[in-house]
Amino acid sequence: SISGENSGSITVEIEKGRDINFMLLEVKNAVDRVPSFPTGMEPLIVAKREEVRQTISFAVNGKDIPLATLKQIARQIENDLRTIDGISQVELSGYPQEEIEIAVNETSLLAYNLTFNEVSQAVSASNILVTGGNIKTDAEEYLIRANNRNYYGDELSNIVIKASNDGKTIRLKDVAVIRDRFAETPNATYFNQQLSVNITVTSTNSEDLISSADKVKEYIEAYNQKYNNVRLDIVRDLSITLNQRTELLTKNAIAGMLLVLLFLSLFLNTRVAFWVAFGLPISFLGMFIFAGQFDVTINVLSLFGMIIVVGILVDDGIVVGENIYQHYEKGKSPFKAALDGVLEVIPPVVSAIITTILAFSLFLFLDSRIGEFFGEVSVVVILTLVISLIEALIILPAHLAHSKALIKQRKEPKTFVAKTFAKLRAINQLGDQMMQFMRDRLYSPLIGFTLKNRLLTLAFFIAALTLTIGSIGGGVVRTAFFP
Repeated sequence: SISGENSGSITVEIEKGRDINFMLLEVKNAVDRVPSFPTGMEPLIVAKREEVRQTISFAVNGKDIPLATLKQIARQIENDLRTIDGISQVELSGYPQEEIEIAVNETSLLAYNLTFNEVSQAVSASNILVTGGNIKTDAEEYLIRANNRNYYGDELSNIVIKASNDGKTIRLKDVAVIRDRFAETPNATYFNQQLSVNITVTSTNSEDLISSADKVKEYIEAYNQKYNNVRLDIVRDLSITLNQRTELLTKNAIAGMLLVLLFLSLFLNTRVAFWVAFGLPISFLGMFIFAGQFDVTINVLSLFGMIIVVGILVDDGIVVGENIYQHYEKGKSPFKAALDGVLEVIPPVVSAIITTILAFSLFLFLDSRIGEFFGEVSVVVILTLVISLIEALIILPAHLAHSKALIKQRKEPKTFVAKTFAKLRAINQLGDQMMQFMRDRLYSPLIGFTLKNRLLTLAFFIAALTLTIGSIGGGVVRTAFFP
């Protein structure tokens, strides 16, 4: 708790794992139980501190415009931004503290037979905010205070410096020039070599960063079209990073689906490839359904998690789909092939998913800000992998068993789609020939050599591991916890 004259604040930190909304209610109840407060005290404000993220920052600047004028313009812009729906946090910076300058004229002092100390004492005695003691009662304590402080230069102009018996008075404006100005500190910002005031808009967790940034950019564009002497220039836009991550995720997802379709169409069957690739959007849709239950929002970190998981999503689907197709090629019916194919690969598929989930779950046990950051990445990866496992073991086999992927075409295809799939079967034959060549000419000799020279093979991988550790330890591969 911090207490000072006219104000006091209490900050409550809750234990990890507690519900902050419930604790907020408890604190409000505790405050409401206080029987009485000093007379005239303003209502107490009990609120939780919101986490904010910088959204967009821009500079208010213009050629040969004084800093005081820029600040007034910035205050008006701040008021305009606060009226926009979805924007609540606006902060101004880039200028020193304001002060009142009293420049005493020496000639005027001599003319009125005054000294500098007399002027200083008159200002000090008139412009006051002092405590005059206190009065204690049984219920409360009253603070006696004299408040005659002025905050603008023109309010000090009429302070009486000296008064004579004949009624003549000498005021501060008669012997000094009073003006409002900025303190002589280097707290100033420049944009394109011009003085500027910086305005920063931040978003809370309940506000959408991208829409807030778009609204601010629309306001900036309209403002620049309306005024010529003052310009608003964007300094930093955090929505660009978020949009780039979203675009990267979209490109990766599309590329992943196309690659799955291409290679599985080459070596298996185009319809099988389609159903395996279809598992990617299903997994993401399932993740989006449950992500909100874990307080995950779409942000830079959660998008990073999605980009990571795109690369490992369809692995289990490929294994299941390929094995079902292999059982079908042995002469089994579609339903029998789907059932046997799935049951055969359940142990390795589940094991592979569980090992990845365990690796990412470590982030959930980290404390402090690191745990909060990477916890979102873990939740996204784990949810998506669990959904993909359900899709690969239940949804994908059902689709394959009921699709035309496991039915031999005996009739001449009539539709354009059927003809296309029929032509792709010729590509499957080419893929089979490639696989046989790789199996017989490349893989078989290599696996035979490694089995005959087991110690040499083991030594090679130990050497590779040693080289890797040595490269990091020796500084060849440099490391940084955060770039």
